[in-house]
Amino acid sequence: ADFDAKKKRKVAEIYQALNSDPIDVAALRRMAISEGGLLTDEIRCKVWPKLLSVNTDDLPPLPARKELREDNKDYQQVLLDVRRSLRRFPPGMPDDQREGLQEELIDIILHVLKRNPQLHYYQGYHDIVVTFLLVVGDRLATALVEKLSTHHLRDFMDPTMDNTKHILNYLMPIIDQVNPEVHDFMQSAEVGTIFALSWLITWFGHVLSDFRHVVRLYDFFLACHPLMPIYFAAVIVLHRQQEVLECECDMASVHHLLSQIPQDLPYESLISKAGDLFVQFPPSELAKEAAQQQAERTAASTFKDFELASVQQRPDTVLRQRFRERLRGEERLRGEERTKSILTKPRTNRFVKLAVMGLTVALGAAALAVVKSALEWAPKFELQIFP
Repeated sequence: ADFDAKKKRKVAEIYQALNSDPIDVAALRRMAISEGGLLTDEIRCKVWPKLLSVNTDDLPPLPARKELREDNKDYQQVLLDVRRSLRRFPPGMPDDQREGLQEELIDIILHVLKRNPQLHYYQGYHDIVVTFLLVVGDRLATALVEKLSTHHLRDFMDPTMDNTKHILNYLMPIIDQVNPEVHDFMQSAEVGTIFALSWLITWFGHVLSDFRHVVRLYDFFLACHPLMPIYFAAVIVLHRQQEVLECECDMASVHHLLSQIPQDLPYESLISKAGDLFVQFPPSELAKEAAQQQAERTAASTFKDFELASVQQRPDTVLRQRFRERLRGEERLRGEERTKSILTKPRTNRFVKLAVMGLTVALGAAALAVVKSALEWAPKFELQIFP
């Protein structure tokens, strides 16, 4: 009963934010992040467009199916991916209804690509689009997906994977800040970050079997900074630290373990943890380590191309690695001090930060950080996220 009362109260607050003039987008962001997210698809239809600042009054009509598909370079690949997407539709949905939706799914994707020739289709994109289609229907989905593709997903839609790799490079520095032991273990195993690629580029839509969990995450990601999915990926790895550390320390074993995502994750607590980590270690602070990740990848790890392999043969790379290993050794000797500093440093740092932001506890750190970063990012959104 208590839960129902809470839910009722939240629904009322969401409608209040929607009906205020001007619409209280900051409040809507908080609702999308806080426990339970936006609660119902009916509410999502109203709030998602506000989070992406999409005007729903004059949605462009969808072009004719035939002209979209004629000589479209992506049509065959999109068709294959959509045909394979059976499990993304609710179990028990009648075949003809599902087939109708799959046709709409193809139309939405081709429409967005046609209107934005700078965007390149990637496998997994349809996993994001189908989520929007199932929640808000084809016309609104088209508008939301187009906005998302030119903003949050923009880096995945480049002709090369460079920017996507760059985002993946944030994963290890986040893990290192929270649990250096897990970080070092993963580095020793040379597992790389490719296990998280499908999580990132589909916003977990491809790997989670329960649709409710997927839309709950979409509430969170839509209200947040575009890098939030990589923080969420880090939180999943950290949540499984016990399993990771008990695993054989080699690439195949650790990769296998991590790429099988457990379906019973405690989503609400992971979401609030990801938000807290974002406040504690914002991307700007991790950017340097992320760039270093790129420089220090060992040849055996994720992107095994010859170019990297040859770069790794250079003596300075080897020296730098040895130097790091020696430093790590010395750091282990100072284990106790290190543990002490790890415990005191981030906490004080974090509290100072939160105090500076003038946060009230009631709101939860995550919600406020996101509102703050959303405000900072809003005007600059058109700029490249990465230099």
